[in-house]
Amino acid sequence: MDLTTTYMGMKLKHPIVASSSPLSGSVSNVKRLEDAGAAAVVMFSLFEEQLKHESAALEHLMTAGTESFAESLSYLPEVEDYTVGPDTYLDLLRRASEAVDIPVIGSLNGITNTGWIEYAQLMQQAGAKGIELNIYYIPADLTTTGREVEERYIKIVKTVKESVTIPVAVKLSPFFSAIGSMAKALDNVGADALVLFNRFYQPDFDLEKLDVAPNLNLSTPDEIRLPLLWIAVLYGKLRSSLGATRGVHTPIEVVKYLMAGADAVMTTSALLKNGADYLTTLRDGLQTWMEVNHYDSVTQMKGSMSQQNVADPTAFERANYIKTLESFKSDYI
Repeated sequence: MDLTTTYMGMKLKHPIVASSSPLSGSVSNVKRLEDAGAAAVVMFSLFEEQLKHESAALEHLMTAGTESFAESLSYLPEVEDYTVGPDTYLDLLRRASEAVDIPVIGSLNGITNTGWIEYAQLMQQAGAKGIELNIYYIPADLTTTGREVEERYIKIVKTVKESVTIPVAVKLSPFFSAIGSMAKALDNVGADALVLFNRFYQPDFDLEKLDVAPNLNLSTPDEIRLPLLWIAVLYGKLRSSLGATRGVHTPIEVVKYLMAGADAVMTTSALLKNGADYLTTLRDGLQTWMEVNHYDSVTQMKGSMSQQNVADPTAFERANYIKTLESFKSDYI
């Protein structure tokens, strides 16, 4: 049985990838993910705020003492004496890439061009086989237009693609008014993969402290529906690979994403809940399902339930909305 797939131009031994999470926070953990069966690992994100912090820290070090007494005007602290986040990240990426045989993909998280070119290049030099751009942007400014948001994404992807030779993926938000058009625009500027969808974390209210509080809930299998829809619609219409993320907790979600048209299926919540070894359960479960249902390869499965291959393509559009409402049953109706 052939479980191989191609994602971002890289041949993977199977489609199940450990997505960006705290599990990749050490070399030993990355090795555990490989031993458990991950086909690739996306590192936890390096945040734009960390890059800005490093820049501010460097400026402080370079000017420290110059406003003091005359005898200390020539004093310059050694930058090497200070530990900065990005350097630590790049060192971990380098050591992880050297320690495992599977592809290790770097992750950049931000909303502007700050540092992205430089650090994308440094990630490539550190051994990353690809880069995932996690553009986490909430346009809270009411004067920002939808087109301006789209242009921000397109510019970042184009700029990073021009600065590196390794493949670049974009983790997309589901909140664009025309996702298909946005996907095509990113494909046109060279994105090697689109990962559907970014799971934005919204804050909660602490009513005791009357404060806005962070609140992180793990995904559930129900969250598969939206990315499943758009992967099925986009399959066969783009040059870019399609990565599926959200709601992958059992082999069934893996199968569904592949049949929609995904080239790679990513999971985090299931691994945080069950441990890295759960990757083996997902991979073996995929293989068992394929054997029972007489599939010889992942390629044979891929896209078989996409919009272009199903008997009724309108099932992905408005007709399915009506059928869904009609199918609902309740004792109170």
